[in-house]
Amino acid sequence: MKREAKMGLNHSEETHQRLVEKVPRCTGREMAEWFSLMNDGPSFLRFDDRVRWLSSEYALAHGHATAIVHEYDLVKAHRRMG
Repeated sequence: MKREAKMGLNHSEETHQRLVEKVPRCTGREMAEWFSLMNDGPSFLRFDDRVRWLSSEYALAHGHATAIVHEYDLVKAHRRMG
């Protein structure tokens, strides 16, 4: 059974939410589209690897890539629990 490595955020949940709100305007893509790209992308287990992939593949700022990966993880965890 694969276990996904997690990384803690270096900023508050409030800062994370503000970044998530800005992602569509700053990147031109909605979060659902980013989630789809992550689902179809490489299956990196480490948080940092997924952030680096998004940053390099889509020329994203590190903060936006981090927010996308963290939100993706939160949504996936919520689906598993719900």
